[in-house]
Amino acid sequence: MSDTTDNDHAEDELKQTSDTTDAFGEKVQDLRNRLKHLTQPLVDSLDTRLRDQIDRRVDDRVDDRVQTLVDEALTARLAVIERAIADIDRALKELQGK
Repeated sequence: MSDTTDNDHAEDELKQTSDTTDAFGEKVQDLRNRLKHLTQPLVDSLDTRLRDQIDRRVDDRVDDRVQTLVDEALTARLAVIERAIADIDRALKELQGK
């Protein structure tokens, strides 16, 4: 029985705490909502700036990685072309020698 009474008492205290008002008679929740409303543009601005900064860094890293991969692919292709030219050159010299 005392557990139920204690629970009821705790709920009453919680309800009173949530209904507390400041000196101007506004509820705490109203103040929270107003504060959130006032700070939302700042939060949105910071969020946008951070998102842009992260996007730039990711793009830079991706660009660097892509450039590295392109350079490696071009180097490999160039090596194949140089070997093919050398093979053709040898074949031409053999034909000229006959």
